[in-house]
Amino acid sequence: MFGLSYLDISGSLGLCATGLLCFNFILGILLSTGFKSQPFWKKLPEKIRLLPVERIHNWTAYLALFFAFLHPCILFIDKASGFEWKHIFVPLSAPKQPAIVLLGVISFFALIIVILSSQKIIKKKLGFRTWKNIHLISYLTALLFLIHGLFMDPLLKDRPTDFIDAEKLFSEFCILLLLVAAYYRFHYFQSKQTKLRKK
Repeated sequence: MFGLSYLDISGSLGLCATGLLCFNFILGILLSTGFKSQPFWKKLPEKIRLLPVERIHNWTAYLALFFAFLHPCILFIDKASGFEWKHIFVPLSAPKQPAIVLLGVISFFALIIVILSSQKIIKKKLGFRTWKNIHLISYLTALLFLIHGLFMDPLLKDRPTDFIDAEKLFSEFCILLLLVAAYYRFHYFQSKQTKLRKK
């Protein structure tokens, strides 16, 4: 289709999922830090400040899950890849890079758990603290998915990772963004705890 192989399509879907997960993670960090009261947010243009951040956060999660699901499904169509449905449930039997495939599978199911637990009815039944603890899985989900994308050979030939390849640079950039966002979140948590202790 348009000169693209199944591998190309699968790789592109994986990159879409990677970008969406990264963006979703950053939005989640913002939502957990009372961003609307922060000086940097107040300096942004009004059009940005009026964006429905929580709704965008939810929909990017759904889209990321959709692309993450399609990403391996395309390979199942390509018989030459050797990948089958069973490898979603038994990833260590995958024909190529089983350990890296395992990371992708774990992150996929972790994403499903995070999304399901965030549905209003389920979230209410779980209670805030339990939901919050489950939601922390998203940190691991994003990291595992990015490592999967960074070390998986897009041609399925078990080649060593080319860290300056455009696709890999994108994953590296996303990893950097997530680390910066996680640091910001941790710094916010520490400053909040310090203020509570002073009271």
